[in-house]
Amino acid sequence: MPELLAAPFPRDALAARALAEIPKLLTLQDRTPASATYGCFDRAYWHYRIMDFPCGMSQEFAYPLALAHSLDMPGNRWFGDPAMREWAIAGVRYAARSAHPDGSCDDYYPYERAAGAAAFSLYAALHTAALLGVDDDAEVDAFLIRRMAWLAGHKESGRLSNHEALIACCLAMMGERFGRERWDAALRERSARLLSWQHAEGWFDEYGGADPGYLSLTIGLLAETDRLRPDLGLRDPCARAIGFIARFVHPDGSVGGEYASRGTRNFFPHGFEIAGAWSGRARAINDRALRPLIEDRQPCYGDDHIVGHHVWSWMRAWAEWGEDRPGAPALPEGRRHFEGAALLCDHRPGAHLYAGLSRGAAFKLFDDAALLRSDTGPTLRTRGGRIAVTHLDGSAATELGADRIVVEGRMAWAKAARLTPFRLVVLRMLMITIGRFFPDLVRRMLQAVLVTGRKDAPFAFRRVLEWNGRGWTVRDELRAERGWGDVARIGVGGFQTSTATIMARVWSPEQDQPWIDWSDRLAGLADDAALVVERDLGARP
Repeated sequence: MPELLAAPFPRDALAARALAEIPKLLTLQDRTPASATYGCFDRAYWHYRIMDFPCGMSQEFAYPLALAHSLDMPGNRWFGDPAMREWAIAGVRYAARSAHPDGSCDDYYPYERAAGAAAFSLYAALHTAALLGVDDDAEVDAFLIRRMAWLAGHKESGRLSNHEALIACCLAMMGERFGRERWDAALRERSARLLSWQHAEGWFDEYGGADPGYLSLTIGLLAETDRLRPDLGLRDPCARAIGFIARFVHPDGSVGGEYASRGTRNFFPHGFEIAGAWSGRARAINDRALRPLIEDRQPCYGDDHIVGHHVWSWMRAWAEWGEDRPGAPALPEGRRHFEGAALLCDHRPGAHLYAGLSRGAAFKLFDDAALLRSDTGPTLRTRGGRIAVTHLDGSAATELGADRIVVEGRMAWAKAARLTPFRLVVLRMLMITIGRFFPDLVRRMLQAVLVTGRKDAPFAFRRVLEWNGRGWTVRDELRAERGWGDVARIGVGGFQTSTATIMARVWSPEQDQPWIDWSDRLAGLADDAALVVERDLGARP
């Protein structure tokens, strides 16, 4: 096993971090050839038997196994291992055997027919088959064609650009494997659909906003598709996306976070190496954004559901690594307001502020090298247990002065719906009756409950960020329309998100920042009075 701390160079760090996750992926897989679930990576289904269907997304994990078999990375004990090759192929075969007759698969509930799970696992299967020389295999080829046909004809409700980019990339790979004639029209249609979702500022839409984390994946898929099909005109849109994300690579190398549309801390580096063949800026981004891997402070993506995405991206970045490297770019200067994305970056010597203006001015503040403060705004809990937050999309900037930023809005109820035994039974009954025929209807309903939309809470807020010549201060003002008597607790956290974004809410070392409790300030506060708290961001709370 590679020594994690012995990775002084970015390429070595990519190999070390990726290889460290391979034992986990092997633990998740049923590797017994005589088993009916041989190749399944959903341990909760095949081993614990606490799930009643296998998660189709999990079959994506075949791809990291194929890469481990194929890449002669430092410390890679699995390079050329015949058992690893068989386990990777078994993952593809189980994806085929567990799919619905139309080629689709499920992710979170039965008969879901989830486009994201289908696209990620198809992308993995195509790469795995290519890497391991699985050619002219009737079972695998029939599955690839069936799944691709389903994805080509399926269009999700809402805009998930990373899913659309996956589908386009799979169509391009299918053309290379089986011939372009059948897939070319769908590829052009889906590529055009994806490009129509790009904002003039450079970002691609994810549920109605800009998320640098997801954007890094979309960039990778655009760069890969452009390399296969330069005739599609994807390079300029990809370059604009790279220009946008460059603004959100922080001084410490972290990318995005809770102030952005989906609150993710993702960074997928492989596409920046691919794009580095024609964009000097792309590899410069990697040279800064890979610092957390070198310094062993990257976010933890070890969740059983999402770990594979990052592992194969790290391995691909190692394989695509370019020796011509411009080095990390200089720290930016001045201010940039992305009005469409409702994001603001303000750079001064020793103070780099990133704020989500539509998210209650949730922000991250850095000096020239490290995080000083992360702040996702005031949060309160009522005596009945409901949570109200300021960081759900819906606020607006009312003042954007050179040294003063004011954001106002209403607090919203955090999305906290959870399954109960009764709700689980209802969902299962729904899916085996109406839902199996109308899965998109159920998905839209669940997205409205868990992901999109908001319900206002009876609290108003105003946040003022002000530069005092030495550093930033923040002043929070909150008013309770029905008085403060029902508020049980109130304070500010640094890393809170309040929607069910699968890739969000991961651990990262800089989250070691305590909750700031304001509850004692409620004592004696008149119902019609504002709670006002001002803090100097240059000092610890």
